[in-house]
Amino acid sequence: MNLSITLPSSRIYRITVSAFFFVAGLTFSSWASRIPDIKEKLQLSDAALGTILFALPVGLITSLPISGYLVSKFGSRRLVIASSLLYPITLLLLGGAGNSWQLVGGLFLFGLWSNLMNIAMNTQAVSVEGLYGKSIMASFHGLWSLAGFTGALAGTFFVSNEIAPIWHFSVIIVVAMLMVFVSYKYVMPDNPEDKAQKAPLFAKPDKQLWILGLIAFCCLMCEGAMADWSGVYFQKVVNTPASMMTIGYLAFTSTMATGRFLGDGLVRRLGVVKMLQLSGSLIAGGLLISILFPFIVPATIGFLLVGFGVSSVVPIVYGLAGRSTTMPTSVALAAVSTIGFLGFLLGPPVIGFIAEAFSLRVSFAVVAALGIVSVVMAKKAR
Repeated sequence: MNLSITLPSSRIYRITVSAFFFVAGLTFSSWASRIPDIKEKLQLSDAALGTILFALPVGLITSLPISGYLVSKFGSRRLVIASSLLYPITLLLLGGAGNSWQLVGGLFLFGLWSNLMNIAMNTQAVSVEGLYGKSIMASFHGLWSLAGFTGALAGTFFVSNEIAPIWHFSVIIVVAMLMVFVSYKYVMPDNPEDKAQKAPLFAKPDKQLWILGLIAFCCLMCEGAMADWSGVYFQKVVNTPASMMTIGYLAFTSTMATGRFLGDGLVRRLGVVKMLQLSGSLIAGGLLISILFPFIVPATIGFLLVGFGVSSVVPIVYGLAGRSTTMPTSVALAAVSTIGFLGFLLGPPVIGFIAEAFSLRVSFAVVAALGIVSVVMAKKAR
């Protein structure tokens, strides 16, 4: 059936962009769900894992200065299709890594394709939001989180059945390829005016973009900690059985998805500042519960709260950055992402180093403090 005959164009574009967000979330969460297994397979210490995980955000940061430029020059349509193929395929390098250096190389490419897809699909999302004339950004990120929940659930199944990561990832790649094949014809065309704008290779953020970037920094450092260390935390601190070590990440992604589907309505009701303050408070409070009461029930409740806290921050920040009047949408998004993903860059290795020197509980307390920082920064957001 031809979707363009039965649905309005704005609805087609929204469904298509949502599919790409789902592919991105499914790909990332599939990797995150198998980190403890790959850590054990390669016999890595906490500090060694933290150092290796550094490669993923390095790939992200490496691509940030050029992603906005490439999307603005060649169009988000081409790049969202290309990156949605390259990103999941890289899972094969991660699942098949036989030593630390192979894992480092795979993670670098994984981060690079991840960010290129992130900027391209968020540029598409801003354009679709313009067609609707109202805030719908959180719903797109909700699909990313729903995919994260799906990926974590699938990861739990593969882990409990002792299926090797390489076969797990192969299944995910097939699913992702099918979704891209069905969706690529309906990607929203690029705006000629956006492509006509001269996009700088390196963009200096203005004051408001710096504020949005710093808020994103705090949030993404927390999100990175949840993705990379939640399984290890439940395994080593909460002392869950191997079959249940993904429960923390599963709890986190479930409420992050739920919160994002509710986010647009909450932002309209509470306003940007109050919503960001509430988010930071939930992040700090949830982590503190998990730290003070490292048992399976309270720790899971804490991770549920953290998921709610993280849920709306990035959609709010990206939605505001996408309305920048000082630079093209893709370049503004890349500028904010550059600052925000420094949190993703610093989070995993910092967690590992602090855990090695003190404990995982102490390292998670540092992340909780960033939730409080975001509450303070939210007062300056506009």
